[in-house]
Amino acid sequence: MSNILKFLDLFAGAGGLSEGFIRAGFEPVAHVEADASACYTLKTRQAFHWLNKNNKSNIYTDYLNNKITRDELYEAVPQNEINSVINKFIDKETLPEIFQELDNILNNEKIDLIIGGPPCQAYSLIGRARGNMVNDARNHLYIYYAEFLKRYSPKYFVFENVLGLLTAKDPNGHLYFDKMKALFVEIGYTIEYKVLSANEYGVLQNRKRIILVGKKDHLSDDSFYPEPEKWNPEVNVWELFADLPKIQAGGGTPAPQKYVRYKSEWLEKSGIKGKFPLTWHQARPHSEQDLEIYRFAVNLWNGEKRRLHYNDLPSRLKSHKGTDSFVDRFKIVAGDLPATHTVVAHISKDGHHYIHPDIEQNRSITPREAARIQTFPDDYYFENVSGKPARTSAFKQIGNAVPVLLAQKIAEQLLRNWE
Repeated sequence: MSNILKFLDLFAGAGGLSEGFIRAGFEPVAHVEADASACYTLKTRQAFHWLNKNNKSNIYTDYLNNKITRDELYEAVPQNEINSVINKFIDKETLPEIFQELDNILNNEKIDLIIGGPPCQAYSLIGRARGNMVNDARNHLYIYYAEFLKRYSPKYFVFENVLGLLTAKDPNGHLYFDKMKALFVEIGYTIEYKVLSANEYGVLQNRKRIILVGKKDHLSDDSFYPEPEKWNPEVNVWELFADLPKIQAGGGTPAPQKYVRYKSEWLEKSGIKGKFPLTWHQARPHSEQDLEIYRFAVNLWNGEKRRLHYNDLPSRLKSHKGTDSFVDRFKIVAGDLPATHTVVAHISKDGHHYIHPDIEQNRSITPREAARIQTFPDDYYFENVSGKPARTSAFKQIGNAVPVLLAQKIAEQLLRNWE
């Protein structure tokens, strides 16, 4: 009987939270995710871990180098690894089917831990600012999360979400967070939560998230919260880009590329840089007008350490009528700061909010650079349903993820606290 603690990942996305828990020593029994492209990413990562563990990582390298197909990659590992990824939206109608699939996967095995957080758009301040989220069905996904807790009764659960959850209200003016906590307590869990800022734990990104932890049948007054170990690596954002090939707008490739010679203790210690080649270092093409705006933004930062306000632009470069809202729509990822601003899924729409700090390259950041900000390892490959690389899908998955290193720090401390 294995002593490895097993977890279930709900609303798994591309697997940032899961990857951190795997690194800490936990083992996934299944992932449940609605987005089909993200599910292929999870399957490919499951294949990677199995091959790596069984000294067959050359097969994964062959896949990255297009020597074998995705189907051939999946055929090279036990099918239970691939089938452990369940591509379903979690709601009242799908719950019975998901439970049936999970029960078949588990085969009477116990789940020790459930992790994951429902999609955040309905709770986020930006989402609420852009439209009426009060009646959004995603507000109630925590109820289904609780159904998994009832059925599998894990000792702990870890629930992640945006800060907007603290203030989001239902149509009657009640806080969703209060209703959520009350539900978790009702089914037997003691709740503790904190707002964690990723930049305090070795991540070069200012990203704050609520991390709520529940413990089943906690009978003492002692705190069980897995306070992560803090880490200030004392490097700046340039460290994220220093060993990546220099490319222009529209340049690069999703396929493997070689690193530029550069030694970085942080890149290795954070788990970003490993023995496999990097992928997804491919830049968007940009219009001449956008490229001129990017140069303007970078020069403004380099010369005055000032962010570009949209109204600072010459009139010939202004194409948006609204000059009072989203005035920071063009923003440089400042290389000389200890952390960059938050990467979000909107990066899949355009790159204006994530301008590369090197004026020589003059472009927005690549999926690999965004993934590094999120501390995904360079060997993490972001899939698309069709099997053909899709930059938009990669950006969306990366922007929605939990920073891997933050997840790892939480998981390591939870493991230390485990009785």
